Amino acid sequence: MNTHRELRPLTTRESIVLLSSAQVGRVVFTDEALPAIRPVNFVVDGPSVVLRTGGEGSLSKLSGNVVAFEVDHIDSSTRSGWSVIVHGRAERVSDIEQLVALADPAKSSWVPIRDYFLRIPFDMVTGRRLALSNVTSEISN
Repeated sequence: MNTHRELRPLTTRESIVLLSSAQVGRVVFTDEALPAIRPVNFVVDGPSVVLRTGGEGSLSKLSGNVVAFEVDHIDSSTRSGWSVIVHGRAERVSDIEQLVALADPAKSSWVPIRDYFLRIPFDMVTGRRLALSNVTSEISN
């Protein structure tokens, strides 16, 4: 019996559960015609990812733009892991009730003084898992 790794797609539900278990992700966007990636802490809020940023940085300029958001977990000892990607049109959170709910200290930014909330709706959620799979090889005898 050989042990090999199998790459398989995750369901949307599996992807969202894994996304919710992470604390840090990466926002992928275009900045002055160049690809850019920023690591951020975030929360899953309903069918969206919400992050906090300062009002003057590159992330605060993303409202209205299509972005990607990626989280992953890699176990180098077993050479396994998973990755989840969310695509959506970023939008600034401006509704006062939503801002009050998102200002919960449990949802605070790791970087101080971040008062600009950016929401990335789950327009498309995909995920993949690389895991060990035991199969009997037809080649080995």
